[in-house]
Amino acid sequence: MLPEHAYLHGKPKSSGLLRSEMSDFKVFEKLPFAPIGEGEHLFIKIRKTGANTVFVARELAKYFAVKEGLVSYAGLKDRFAITEQWFGVHVPGKQLYDLSDLAIEGVEVLEYQRHNKKLRTGALTGNNFELLLRNVTNVDALVDRWQSIISQGVPNYFGEQRFGIDGGNIARALSLFSGSKVKDKKKRGMYLSAARSYIFNSMINKRIEQSLFNEIVTGDVLMLAGTQSVFHVDTVDEAVKQRLQDKDVDITAPMWGAGELMTTNEALALEQSVAEQHIEFAQGLPRFGLKQERRRIRLTISDTDISVLSTPDNQTHVKVSFFLPAGCYATTVLRELLVYQDMTTRIDTRQTSTES
Repeated sequence: MLPEHAYLHGKPKSSGLLRSEMSDFKVFEKLPFAPIGEGEHLFIKIRKTGANTVFVARELAKYFAVKEGLVSYAGLKDRFAITEQWFGVHVPGKQLYDLSDLAIEGVEVLEYQRHNKKLRTGALTGNNFELLLRNVTNVDALVDRWQSIISQGVPNYFGEQRFGIDGGNIARALSLFSGSKVKDKKKRGMYLSAARSYIFNSMINKRIEQSLFNEIVTGDVLMLAGTQSVFHVDTVDEAVKQRLQDKDVDITAPMWGAGELMTTNEALALEQSVAEQHIEFAQGLPRFGLKQERRRIRLTISDTDISVLSTPDNQTHVKVSFFLPAGCYATTVLRELLVYQDMTTRIDTRQTSTES
């Protein structure tokens, strides 16, 4: 169900192992604010080791004797990893809590403070990643590729985990568009997101194939760096080209839904041609209330570092660290860096999520 989309820098020449051990994959969530110390919501910063985000939220609901809907988090984090993230629990009043007796497998409480607002999904700046890649081959090529990724970015593809095991969420989305009923709202939303992401990935793939990933065309819609603000390009001049090169703006592609595309001219023709190739999705998504939105096609990493480590048995490991904005995938970066084997796929492919 999932095609192999184009690489921006060509298929990597290096290979290696990802997540051979739990500690090889570390994620540190970054919120845009800090708890103020008072309010109806108790914010709890937790370090999870091998624990699913949803599982931890349910256990917190049991501990505080509240409904599961009163426990929130900004985003899902990987299960087969060591991750630090915040959870929010709605507990009105001024009760002081001592969480020293909170016992959830794989969970360590780092700190907790009250706050005056709910912790909502997506309310995060992004995540810092620290990843150890084992048994890396062709290390020099990998280091060169890393520098290219830092300077030019990578395609902002949705990671394969978005689409379920063997792309199963795509098949379920097609069934949904054919009239099948899915009562579970979360599952239905998951299938719709997969279909939407499939079209988006196809848009990026098309632009790379046509050498238009880093080329603005007439009618494109650009997004300002660090924001979701967009504007339409009527004329492609040197000034706007320089802004793209300086990473002040990014080219966008549609997150499909109801309404007219924002692009015109050459950009519109390109997007319509891709949509026609996936007509079941393009026609099905608007029926479920989704609206046309835009997402940048280039993913830029920051706060980067790389180190090459030699082992006594003559193996070479590489440690990389970087920051990604909310909603982006670490595996998308790794895909451009090397051909990797995720060692968790044989253990549990059902609960892995590398979305920020």
